[in-house]
Amino acid sequence: MIDPKPLSGAPPELPENPPSAEHRAGLLVPPNPIEIWMHRISVFLFVLISAVAGVLLIILPWTPEWTDNYLLLSFPSLRTIVSNGFFRGICSGLGLLDIWIGFWEALHYHEHH
Repeated sequence: MIDPKPLSGAPPELPENPPSAEHRAGLLVPPNPIEIWMHRISVFLFVLISAVAGVLLIILPWTPEWTDNYLLLSFPSLRTIVSNGFFRGICSGLGLLDIWIGFWEALHYHEHH
């Protein structure tokens, strides 16, 4: 019998994510409950930190503490840049983006079974 595929010197292509030993043996091992809860906690903390940082970035640039702080008193040129409305708007936009990323992660959360 003649093989219709031509011979080449290239090695066969391997899958990007090779199956684990359990999957190769035909066994489906359920995930460890500790791993599931650690994943849930990490997603919760990510969403919480994203929401808090986003709210701070939205509100803080429009308060007097944004420009009247100890760090900026030594640098008047940097204080001028930071007090610019365009720069404050960029910071607030980053805050909105941060909140959106956190809630997107929460809405698209799923557990791998």
